[in-house]
Amino acid sequence: MNELVTRVADAVGIDAALAEKAIGMMLGFLQREAADGPVARMIEAIPGASELVAKYNGEGAGEGLLGGLMSAIGGGGVMGLGQQLMSQGLGMGEITGLAKETMAVAREHAGAEVVDEVVASVPGLSQFV
Repeated sequence: MNELVTRVADAVGIDAALAEKAIGMMLGFLQREAADGPVARMIEAIPGASELVAKYNGEGAGEGLLGGLMSAIGGGGVMGLGQQLMSQGLGMGEITGLAKETMAVAREHAGAEVVDEVVASVPGLSQFV
């Protein structure tokens, strides 16, 4: 288990397997939704983050007809990610804790400027981190 997963699991109070999946889903969402340059630098800077994205990027992405309908009516974005994480058993407090702790680790590895660019490029994300 890498430092990111252990630290987030401990901070949020969830098991490591759930933390790993949730972080991978969140980083995969950022990779799809955030500005390409800053998010790539952020993910590359965090040890183990690229592997988590590769493993969980498509998880819970809402593929198929229902996923397409949700995206068409505005069910995507940050709220869509929240719904995906809730379907994994996380509550809003845990999701907020997950986001805050993950971004804290990202700031340590990639720097505040890069992380701030990522957050600013995703509508609605700043209220959770």
